[in-house]
Amino acid sequence: MPLRILIIDSDRDYRAWLGHHLAAARPDALIIAHDPSMQQVMPPGFDTDLWDLVFLDHQVGGRDGLEVLGELKHRADCPPIVFLAPQGDEDAVARALRAGADDYLPKSHNSQQHIGRVVREAVRRDRQSAPPPGASVAAEPQPEFRLKGHRCLQALATGSTSSVYLMEKERSEQLVVAKVFRRLPGQVDHAVPLQRFLREYEIVSAIRHPNVVRIFDFGIADDMAFIVMEYFAGGQLGKRIGDGLALPQALQSLAQVARALEAIHAVGVLHRDLKPANIMLRDDGSLALIDFGVAKLRDSPAELSRVGEIFGTPYYMSPEQGEGAPVDERADIYSLGVIFHEMLTGRRPYLAGSPMAIISKHCHAPLPVLPPPFSACQPLLERMMAKAPGDRFDSAGALLAAAEALHAGLDPEAQEALLPREET
Repeated sequence: MPLRILIIDSDRDYRAWLGHHLAAARPDALIIAHDPSMQQVMPPGFDTDLWDLVFLDHQVGGRDGLEVLGELKHRADCPPIVFLAPQGDEDAVARALRAGADDYLPKSHNSQQHIGRVVREAVRRDRQSAPPPGASVAAEPQPEFRLKGHRCLQALATGSTSSVYLMEKERSEQLVVAKVFRRLPGQVDHAVPLQRFLREYEIVSAIRHPNVVRIFDFGIADDMAFIVMEYFAGGQLGKRIGDGLALPQALQSLAQVARALEAIHAVGVLHRDLKPANIMLRDDGSLALIDFGVAKLRDSPAELSRVGEIFGTPYYMSPEQGEGAPVDERADIYSLGVIFHEMLTGRRPYLAGSPMAIISKHCHAPLPVLPPPFSACQPLLERMMAKAPGDRFDSAGALLAAAEALHAGLDPEAQEALLPREET
C-alpha cells in the first residue's frame, strides 16, 4: 500500500510547493492537500487511521494549529504529525514538540532532501514505536534530566558516560541541547571519563567560530555535570550524505569543516574523532563541528588516556591514530578526507569485519579511487588521505585553499555530478 500523506494548510502556493517536493521525495506516495480556510478544518470523513503522515500548519483555518495538534495527538490511532512552523519561530517549535508533534518543518523553501529526510524519519519512528497487534501501550517515560531555567522536551541519545537532551530555555524559549554526565567520580574508574567530559567544555567554550558549536552554559553539582549548547535543527551531516550531494555542495561542506579545524588547531586542539555524526547542520545550511569528548591539547604534557588506548572511530581514523602513535593536526585532515570520500560516493572507503581490520586497511590498503564524475577531486583526496602524515596537507588552511581553488575551477558538468544513493 502506498504511503498516504495529508497536507493541511491554508496557503495554496505552499500546499502546491510542498506537495511537489513530497511527490519528488516519495514518488510512490498518495498525497492529498486540504485547505481548511475554504472547507471545514479537517477533510470530510477525516479518520486518522487512514493516514500514514500529516503535515499540519500553525494556522488551521481560523484555529490555532497547536490546538488542533493537541486534539489529534490525543487520539490513539494518530499518525505522525509534522508541524509547519513559522520560519525562525523557536517558540512555536518548542510548543509543538511539547504538544506531541513528531517533527517540524520551518515554512521556508526547505530543500527536497530535507523534506524527504523528515518524511523518512517520521515514518521510521512511527513504525519502530508501533506495538504489536494485541499489545498494551505503556505510557511514554518522562525525561529524567532537570535543569533550573530550562524545560526538558525529550531525550535524544544515551551513551556509556553521558546522555543528551533537547531543552528549552524558559525565558527566551530557545531550543538548546544539554549533554549530561551523571556519574561523578566516587571511584577511580569514573575520574578519567569525567575529566574528559569537563575538558570538552573548557576546549569548546574558548573557541568563537561559526563552524564550531556554541556553548551556553556549564555546571557541576551533586551527581552530575552538564554542558548546554546550541541545538541543530538540520541534524547530522550523515543524513545529508545519505540524500546525496552534488560536487559543489561537497566542496562547500569540506571548506566549512576545514575552517572549523583551522580554528581549533590554531588554539592547539586536535579533535581526534572527526566523523559525519560530529558535524551538524543549522537551518541556514551552515555546518558546525561538535563533540570534543576525546579532543587533545596538542602541547599538553598530560594525556588522560592509558598507554596504548586508542580513541576515535575506526572508519575515519588516520593510520597513525589507529596504531596508537602520536598524532598532530594532519590526523584530523586524514579523517576529513575519509568524510569527503563519503560525501562524494555515499560510501566509506574502507570496510571490514572488525575494527582492527578496518584500521589495518587505513594503514596498508591502496588509496581509494573516486568514480569518473569526481576525478577532478582525486589529487585533493590523495593529499588528505596519504598514509604518511608528511605527504598530507600540513595545515587545515592549506587544505582550505586547495578546496576553494578546486571549487572555483569546476566545469559545468562536474558541478552537476551526483551519484545515486541506495534507499535505506
